[in-house]
Amino acid sequence: MTAGAGLVGCDVAPADRFDLALVDLDGVAYRGHEPIDGAAEGLTSARTRGMRLVFVTNNASREPESVADQLSDLGIPAQAGEVMTAAQAAAQLLRTRLPHGAKVLVVGGAGLVTAVRQAGYVVVDSADDEPDAVAQGFAPDVGWMQLSEAAYAVERGAWYVASNLDLSIPTARGIAPGNGSLVGAVRNATGVTPDSAGKPSPTMYRMAVERAGARETLVIGDRLDTDLAGARVGGFVGLHVLTGVSTERDDVLARPDERPHLIAADLRGLLVPHPEPTAGADGWWSCRDASARVSDGRLELGRGGGDDVEARLDRVRAACAAAWAYVDDGGELDASAVPDLTVRGD
Repeated sequence: MTAGAGLVGCDVAPADRFDLALVDLDGVAYRGHEPIDGAAEGLTSARTRGMRLVFVTNNASREPESVADQLSDLGIPAQAGEVMTAAQAAAQLLRTRLPHGAKVLVVGGAGLVTAVRQAGYVVVDSADDEPDAVAQGFAPDVGWMQLSEAAYAVERGAWYVASNLDLSIPTARGIAPGNGSLVGAVRNATGVTPDSAGKPSPTMYRMAVERAGARETLVIGDRLDTDLAGARVGGFVGLHVLTGVSTERDDVLARPDERPHLIAADLRGLLVPHPEPTAGADGWWSCRDASARVSDGRLELGRGGGDDVEARLDRVRAACAAAWAYVDDGGELDASAVPDLTVRGD
């Protein structure tokens, strides 16, 4: 399988093709504290086929043990050693510049505090402690006072590091502000953009692969701008599951550096082959019985195919192939002509 600019085919189930999967959490394995349909089934069955899992998340608020416990409670047995968080990646980034024992002002949850301490740094909570760096990660209780201390420290010259720059996070109630939105408050106050260890930087992916060892690695996520962009820049095959932030329409309109290689309705997509779209006459692209083309900048869908999940997925795949080929050839796609292309009935 060659991870080129477009969608790729997988003639066997990904669980039988890849020996390691790097699995995002929020919007993929769970939504807030609620399970996602098909997640436990897909991951458990993938494991029985020999696929190893490492859960790689931009969420830095919790410790790996807590994440593993939640996964296990949702029917996805996991150990702390199988969890790689943005907090751990941020601590690794701090090590590239700060000596052991340096002071770090931490804005975030217990996961980030623990990771920074385990990296050998002294955690402080005030700019008056003259920290050498500020490490900021998401936590639901982060407020004005903590953000203000971060701004004071950054303004005075502290190195600014963010666990991730996700503007939003999926929760059981909907889409909520993420760490990137909180970082925006400090950035707006200081004019300083932080260095980030989280996705789309491939740092966590590479750390996870090094920890686990792998012959062939699959990245799984719900966000094009972080999970799938990280897969692209890291040289990994990326699977987009349609259970979180980015939608089917987002796939069609995706920038080249954020495009998925594979698309599935949910994690049960690990258990079935994935067809590859093929080019035909008059600009039409086909994926089994589904077809699509772009004419004069407008996406057109063929009439073939059924209405089950796999048929709807094939329409998305064909639409992506047609749209991406048109854009890559210099065309300008009319976004208003791209329909929702909903795959999941929920």
